[in-house]
Amino acid sequence: MSTEIRKLTYQDYVCFPDDGKRHEIIGGDHYMNPAPSTYHQYVSRRLQFQLYSKIELAERGSVIDAPVDVQLTDSDIVQPDLVVVLKKNRIITPSKVKGAPDHLIEILSPSTESNDKTLKRALYERTGVGEYWIVDPFEQTVTRLVLENGRYVEQAVTGKRIPVTYLNDVDVDLNQVW
Repeated sequence: MSTEIRKLTYQDYVCFPDDGKRHEIIGGDHYMNPAPSTYHQYVSRRLQFQLYSKIELAERGSVIDAPVDVQLTDSDIVQPDLVVVLKKNRIITPSKVKGAPDHLIEILSPSTESNDKTLKRALYERTGVGEYWIVDPFEQTVTRLVLENGRYVEQAVTGKRIPVTYLNDVDVDLNQVW
């Protein structure tokens, strides 16, 4: 007789301790990561500042930094480094983002690299996140994935400016990030 392992849900997630670690549920399984490094946080803030000034200050949407809960499904709750939700989408609630954001950014660290490149990439693609950037602060590279017909297509990052696909006049200047 086999015992079925119960998958965790959002109800389990809200009972996790507030211990300074980043808790996530992906596919019903619990993942926990230590706090990010100072350099990781510098890169995050610099990316957020550029997106915030071009999106949120222009009243086109919201740019939210971690920690924030993003509930993609009942058994998929993540805390991406940066979240962009356009105004028209209305998926931000007082306690979390519920649904697929327009843009998610994960900044790699040794403890998150594998999940960011595989598990989260597949999850974000499956749940309809429009654009996903995987930022490597140490190699100073950005992998830019854009959802086309339900699949991620890697878009080339050339030069020092990266446009976002969901707003024609918004880009990020990497000279101001590294």
